[in-house]
Order: sequence, then structure tokens, then C-alpha cells
Amino acid sequence: MIGGNDDIVTEILLRLPVKPLVRFKCVSKRWLSLISDPHFSRRYHHPRVSVSGVFLRRRIPSQFQFVTLDGTHSKPPFTSLDFITDKARIKILESCNGLLLCRRLNKTLTGQSHRYFVCNPTTKQFSRLPFISTDGPITIFGLSLAFEPTKSPYYQVVCVRSAAVSVYFYQIEIYSSKTRAWRPCGSPFVAPFDMVFDQGVFWNGAVHWLSPSGAAMFFNLDKEILGTMPSLPGSEAWGKRRFRYFGESGGHLHLIEIYGAGTTQFQVFEMSSDYSGWFVKYEVDLDGIVAAFPEMVRNFLDPCDSSYVAFVIVFVVRNEEEEAELLLHVPGKILSYNLREKSFNKCCELTPYSNESSSSLQFGWLDAYQYMESLACV
Repeated sequence: MIGGNDDIVTEILLRLPVKPLVRFKCVSKRWLSLISDPHFSRRYHHPRVSVSGVFLRRRIPSQFQFVTLDGTHSKPPFTSLDFITDKARIKILESCNGLLLCRRLNKTLTGQSHRYFVCNPTTKQFSRLPFISTDGPITIFGLSLAFEPTKSPYYQVVCVRSAAVSVYFYQIEIYSSKTRAWRPCGSPFVAPFDMVFDQGVFWNGAVHWLSPSGAAMFFNLDKEILGTMPSLPGSEAWGKRRFRYFGESGGHLHLIEIYGAGTTQFQVFEMSSDYSGWFVKYEVDLDGIVAAFPEMVRNFLDPCDSSYVAFVIVFVVRNEEEEAELLLHVPGKILSYNLREKSFNKCCELTPYSNESSSSLQFGWLDAYQYMESLACV
């Protein structure tokens, strides 16, 4: 027999999914203590948890709205980051397997600086990242969160900063929650001038970056090496191409490009796990949605110009059953488009901006962060 009642309860709790465990914290102070214990979190190895929802944050004004993906209408897991100090200046940068990477702007009489945090919105815990130690001032071009709970209970943060050798070189620093410290990794490197380092995507054990011109690169955390990814095939409409989505879901890396403002038909690309190239995973046709919601068609400020279709690709959702859907923001609502059946339904209503009109060019100014329950320690 396992010694002690706490040991028996712990062994039972370790076999439960995350969602009931979060509820069971309210059973008693003892259960709260058992489930909140860092040792329990490190022993907890439940199979990959699917994304249960997406948080939308409007930039003007800044506010959150939760879109559930599990078919329930449960209340949002959080409406603000009030468990982090000075919540008014907190901005979410990324989400990764249940954890959030956040930034706070510190303003002083002599200037301003940024402070970074990793938080778990399920447990309401957060950890403040230490400053990077260097010999002189640096510029941080981007931070990315890397966390794979099925392989390790510890997370890492990859920072791309300026290098002392030249303004044309970059340096990678890695923070580990195991050591609680930053360390430089590898030698300074060069990258395309337009590489977007502040929108990294963690997939396949690496952080990936994309540039508007189509160049792409990645940093593998296990091997600690940089690599490049193949570009999408060219097109006669190359000058009009716009990358509208770059993200991970269900263990897959997706990329969507749009040709022209009036486009309603496009493809969802997926990267091969061996980086051999992009391939077309889904074909999308939004003509049915535009017909159902004619308010999507808007005119440019110049009446001589053609119209454009107002929609934003929020998120590509993949699960273990290979079901797939596309979350779309159209005027006044969030829609779910089934990528296999080509059907759609409305997820929720959105309150329009105070200054939004049918000719507004500010449509769709929002950020999206996937949410899944996690007991991970930060």
C-alpha cells in the first residue's frame, strides 16, 4: 500500500485531465496544496492537451475577448492579467502550450525599458525574467517562448538581440526555467534585413521566423543551430503577395498568403517535418461567406479604386483527429470555417470599434493567442 493518504490521493490526481484538476483545487486547502505543489506539476505528464479557446486582444482599445473551441460556453479563464504586477502596462507577446510570454513597459523620468514575464493563466502564477547581462547597451529584436510539456517540464525563452561586433549581426540568448539564467548561444549571425524576430513560432523543437519578402529561418533548441526554410513557390502575382498567417497548431506549422485585397480563394500551406518544403494542405473558398455577409465587401477611400474583402485570419485549428478549421474575423463577428467540409458557422459577436465604419481601413486590428489548460510551473 502507498504510504499515507496524501500519497494515495496524489497518485489518483496524477491520472486525471487538467480541467478537473483545476476545479479540484477548490475541494479543500489540502487538495489545493497537493495540486499546486511544483513537484506534482513536474510529475504530471498527461497526453497533449488540445487548444480549448483563443484570446482576442483588440489593439484599439486594448481589451480581451475569449472564443471557446471545445463546444462549451464556459466563462473565460481570465479577463485580465491582474495577477501580474502593474497589469495596466502588460502586453501578451506569445502563447505556447498553456504558457504566456508577456512584456511590461516601465516608464521613468530618465526613459523607458521593458520587463518580461512568463505566466500560466490557468494557475495564475508568473515569473519575472532577469535582465540579460552584457558589457554594453543592446537592442532586443524579439523574444520567443519554447515549451513542450510532453518532453520536459521546463520552458525556454529565445532572445534575438544586437551583437557587439557589428550593427549587421545578431546574437541569440537563451533563458532556461531550469537554471533561471540567460546564456549566449552560438556566434553572432547575419539575417535578412526584414526578418521579423518579434513574431517567432515554436514548432518541431525550434523557433521559426518569417520575413515579408518570404525568407524564413529557424533555431533548433536541442542542437542549438540556425537553419533556413524553403520559400513558398513563386507566383505571377509575386508583387501582390501578403502573408496573412504564420502559426502552429496540433503539431503542424501553417502559412497562408493572400494575393490582392479582393481575394476570397487561397491555400493553407504546411511545412514538412524534415523541412523539405511547403505543401498545400487545404484549399479555401470564402465566396459563400461573403454572400452570407455582404458587409465584408468594403470600398477604398478613393471611389475609383476597387473594393476589398474585410476579413482577418485569426487562427488555424488542428487536433489529433485531423479535424481542421479556420477562425476568421469578419465585421462584427468571429466565424469558424471547416477546412474539410467547406462549411462555416458563427462563433460569437464582436462589438464594433467606436470609430469603425464600412470604409474603415483599421478593420481587424487584433492579436490572437491560443489557450489550453496547464499545470506547468513557471
